[in-house]
Amino acid sequence: MLSQSDPMSTGHLQPSSGKVGVLLVNLGTPDGTDYWPMRRYLAEFLSDRRVIEWSRLYWYPILYGIVLSKRPQKVGKAYEAIWNKDLNESYLRTYTRNQGELMAERLKDLPNVVVDWAMRYGQPSIASRIDALKERGCDKLLVFPLYPQYSASTTATVNDKAFEHLMKLRWQPAVRTVPPYPGDPAYIEALAASVRQKLSTLDWQPEMLLASFHGIPISYSEKGDPYRQQCETTARLLRDALGLTDRNFMLTFQSRFGPEEWLQPYTDKTVEKLAEQGVRRIAVMNPGFVSDCLETLEEIAGEAAETFLHHGGEKFAHIPCLNDSEGGMTVLEKVVRRELQGWV
Repeated sequence: MLSQSDPMSTGHLQPSSGKVGVLLVNLGTPDGTDYWPMRRYLAEFLSDRRVIEWSRLYWYPILYGIVLSKRPQKVGKAYEAIWNKDLNESYLRTYTRNQGELMAERLKDLPNVVVDWAMRYGQPSIASRIDALKERGCDKLLVFPLYPQYSASTTATVNDKAFEHLMKLRWQPAVRTVPPYPGDPAYIEALAASVRQKLSTLDWQPEMLLASFHGIPISYSEKGDPYRQQCETTARLLRDALGLTDRNFMLTFQSRFGPEEWLQPYTDKTVEKLAEQGVRRIAVMNPGFVSDCLETLEEIAGEAAETFLHHGGEKFAHIPCLNDSEGGMTVLEKVVRRELQGWV
């Protein structure tokens, strides 16, 4: 039997244990809007094999020879337009940190649960926060990729990165990963409530509500990625919850990148077409984003609105993501409590 003074004793093998770590993980954020912070962020993001599946022999010369010489300036300007100037950070970081802090407060009745947050790309890294949770005595870990709909390019790469770090550890916690929740009743109701709340502040009613999701290349879908079907599930249930029909509700996809064909209909083309067809008032929401970010604040609230008005539209409203709202936090809390069953 090993004594407590023996360096091989249990007390020297691992920190005090018995706690459960909950790690909320969002996509990521640059540390600043200048060239080098943007380049570091984009290099990490666009070199992920889950995001860009092309051969490295083909893609890396394009990435490091063309994309990373020009795109950091362009994307940096877009981030600058929606940067949280008060905290000198992206709103994605602001909201994700708030979600982590609010989750910890909501789980205070579970004294052995420790909540933290991380980014798949950028800081704080998944590896650093797993280490921090381990040091706080967590021998069980719940990894929560903050994506209601599963895609290999989002959910899977978060899980990949977590397990990649765990592979390097001599002592590992037991691990669970949160599954997608595209049809969760609490999630659908929170989305519907957010639409009703926003529309109640307007002195006009939209003729069309677009539910715009981040797109993926069609080739990913054809290889078996279930993302499109899960977006369709969310959109259908949300449409029904709002009492809408196909005449005043549409599912679209945004944020395509590169020469491949992506999931359609495209949000930008749809907004333009609706205006040209005589639709004068629309609202757009982003159900697949847990937090407002570049793709919602700049691409939709900014660019899509400008496109719609330029082509003849008259009224445009962007419905915010659930963010750290009461309704949004209720959804995240219910998912976490469900996945913690049997551990707490």
